[in-house]
Amino acid sequence: MLSSLPDVRAFLEQEDLLLRYTGDQDEWVLAVGRDLGSAPESTMRVGHFGFDHPDVQDHITSRHAEHGGFARSAWWAPVNAWRFRGGAVERLVGDAAPPHLRQLPMEVGPSDASRGVWRSSVAKDDYLSNVERLMGHIQRGDIYEVNYCTERTAYLPAFDAAEAFERLIRNTQAPFAAFYKQGDQLALCMSPERFLRLEGDHVITQPMKGTRRRVADPEVDAGLRAELEHDAKERSENIMAVDVARNDLSRVAIEGSVAVPELCAVKTYARVHQMVSTVEARLPPDRSLNDLISATFPMASMTGAPKRRALQLIDQVESSRRGLYSGSIGYLLPDGTLDLNVVIRTITYDISTGMASLFTGSAITAQSDPEKEWEECEVKAESVLKGL
Repeated sequence: MLSSLPDVRAFLEQEDLLLRYTGDQDEWVLAVGRDLGSAPESTMRVGHFGFDHPDVQDHITSRHAEHGGFARSAWWAPVNAWRFRGGAVERLVGDAAPPHLRQLPMEVGPSDASRGVWRSSVAKDDYLSNVERLMGHIQRGDIYEVNYCTERTAYLPAFDAAEAFERLIRNTQAPFAAFYKQGDQLALCMSPERFLRLEGDHVITQPMKGTRRRVADPEVDAGLRAELEHDAKERSENIMAVDVARNDLSRVAIEGSVAVPELCAVKTYARVHQMVSTVEARLPPDRSLNDLISATFPMASMTGAPKRRALQLIDQVESSRRGLYSGSIGYLLPDGTLDLNVVIRTITYDISTGMASLFTGSAITAQSDPEKEWEECEVKAESVLKGL
């Protein structure tokens, strides 16, 4: 269980800041400042892709105005960066002294963020109607699955982002969490999902579909986990996302190297059970990182099947662009290792206005029950807001 993290408080005045956790490596990467010099191509990079990142094979033109806040994509070379793993600190870039590790807080009362009034951008009746509309497209054969999302907003004028992040990571134990700052824009990301990891020529993507809330009673909790494991609808959602991921990787992978070593595994986190699969492949020497991102982004779990038609319907039914949500935050280390998360379970915050945003979504299939899809979105929002 996570008990400490690098202390970012000394760097909050910086324009650019990333703290990212990678759970299966049990390590934090902290990058601070932006190197404005002519850094070589091998230099470390950190940053994000927003959902509307344009340089992708399945890009569509949105009918909505820009979401505001974070840019569609931004990557930068940090002035200083460190990796914290197993009590040891490794300097990645720069010569500044690393920050101390900070112990995560014990259970305390509610934070200012949890006291805020969060308002949904879509009324429940409209949400149910939109799910029915999407299911109509599925019944006509236009698509097989589509990810439908809505936004909540709140005015939080006294938001302590560092304190809120510490509460969230303590209470969610999110394996791909991130604290991310660009200018006045902050993201507190409690992601349980990896988008891509590249080491050498080996790449994996891990689509996640299927959620159950956790409860205090161990017997009931085990029952919910077993229910998720055997739920035909959830498995169908997950397998369709796997098929899209396999197709995306096959665009750039060595022929015959795409495989699925893990299908519909149920993983347990602090507040939810999630169904996760792993798709892997090998990249040929003539394929670049840009080729990999262009072929696979936006990720399968946040779009649908077939992906391009799903993206068109997403833009038609959702009330705004997603912005950073459904995008990815991550890092490229000096040794060429890439790790990108999926931006879900994330509060974004504008320091200049005091406005906070939280998106949630679910996969719509032919087997969907609109009421249950609404409930799933509520569970996902609660998994963040109760963490505060």
